[in-house]
Amino acid sequence: MSSEGFYQEFEVFSKRTDTTPLQYQFSLLAPNHEIAIVMAQENFMRREPVADIWVVKRSDIRKLSRDEKHSLPRLDNKDYRNAKGYGYLRKKWRKYEQDMLDEKEILSWGGTENIEKE
Repeated sequence: MSSEGFYQEFEVFSKRTDTTPLQYQFSLLAPNHEIAIVMAQENFMRREPVADIWVVKRSDIRKLSRDEKHSLPRLDNKDYRNAKGYGYLRKKWRKYEQDMLDEKEILSWGGTENIEKE
C-alpha cells in the first residue's frame, strides 16, 4: 500500500450534552475508523467535556449537486406555514376592539349614570 492511500480524511463532530446539537470540530488523518475515533477522543476529550463524538469519513459526506440545488426553492414552497401572511389581522383586531369599546360603552359598565345624577 502506498503512503498516499494509507491515510484517510475524517471529520469530527461533537455534542456537549445529550440535548445540544452536533458541532463540527476538526479534520484528522487516520488509517481506519477505529484509529480515527481513538485519535478524536485523545485530541478532543482532554480539552473540554463532551457527551458524544461522531467521526465520519470525509468521502462518505455528500453535498447537493448543482442540479439538486435548483430543486430547493420548489421544496420550500410552504408560505402558508409562515405567520407573516397574517400580519393584517393585528390591525383588523385593533380596529374591532376600538369600535367595540367606545367611551359610552366603557362608562356604562361602571354605572356612571348613577354617579352623574348625584
